[in-house]
Amino acid sequence: MYEPTFRITPKLLAIVEDIAGLRQRIQDATVDLAWVPALEKDGRTRNAHASTAIEGNPLSLAEVRALAEGAEVPTAPLRSKREVVNYLAGLRFIQQHSAHADVSHEDIFELHRILADGVMEQGDAGVYRTIKVVVGGHFPPAPEDVSGLMFELLRWWNERSAELSPVITSAVIHYRFESIHPFADGNGRAGRALALWELYRRGFDTHHLFSVDEYYWEDRPAYYAALAGVREQGEDLTEWLEHCAAGLRLTLQRVWTRIQKTAPEGGDRLILRPKQERLLHLLALNGSMAPAEIWDVLAISRQGAMDLINPLVSAGLVEKVGTKKTGRYRLKLAATENEAD
Repeated sequence: MYEPTFRITPKLLAIVEDIAGLRQRIQDATVDLAWVPALEKDGRTRNAHASTAIEGNPLSLAEVRALAEGAEVPTAPLRSKREVVNYLAGLRFIQQHSAHADVSHEDIFELHRILADGVMEQGDAGVYRTIKVVVGGHFPPAPEDVSGLMFELLRWWNERSAELSPVITSAVIHYRFESIHPFADGNGRAGRALALWELYRRGFDTHHLFSVDEYYWEDRPAYYAALAGVREQGEDLTEWLEHCAAGLRLTLQRVWTRIQKTAPEGGDRLILRPKQERLLHLLALNGSMAPAEIWDVLAISRQGAMDLINPLVSAGLVEKVGTKKTGRYRLKLAATENEAD
């Protein structure tokens, strides 16, 4: 079985303690679900923008947001749009499967098929590579060794990772996957998605608010240097874990800032009914929904649907877009920092 090598340094321990405090503050704040779906949607959009941008995708955060809403971005290259749409779909996939006890080879194949569909430069989507690859100065294992190495990683992930903090295990999975480089193309996006999957399945990012990939994208040289540093240090993951933990801490600090900006100021907060919570979750997953879709999915009357929707609109959580006849409802994206817009 794969066994990662690392030390719990005072620096790493201090960062993990900071993360625990920030996470608890966020968890306490998100007991009120009224404004969480907008933050969840924002986190998913930011992750899709950052993870694809690391690989050279030129679309701006505003353009990625437009694609997430189902809008056209006519000036963007088709391949670039496809990469973003695929990544958004991949994030929905890991969110929907976050309750699974174990992660299998087939799960990894399906995630890669979603991420790499129509954008592979070599090899096939959802199939371990049969060719040798070179990544910068790194020579990943021979193709005949990939399946066995992935078996060992998945066995460690499913059987041993629960003994450690998800702050550590998500970083271990991220690095080891990239080191094996099991697919002919698309490994960077897949590895970062798997790191998020670990945070989701361990209940660490309960509402899927964290956009850790922004941290890697904002300083790509440091990200690549940290990955290479593990190999230079004989597969010792200590500094890589410190790098990833620092990124997660920064991510939580940003989430906390967004929560403070998003939470209603003054007055009584809207107390959501269960079907309103379900509706907000559906809008977060689907982008937007027509009124008929809402009352059909929720199995309620037209008037019942409006009784759910109108308070959400009044509270500034949901907005109607389009014409009176073709209008659709969507989450009103919370005001966030203006960076990367």
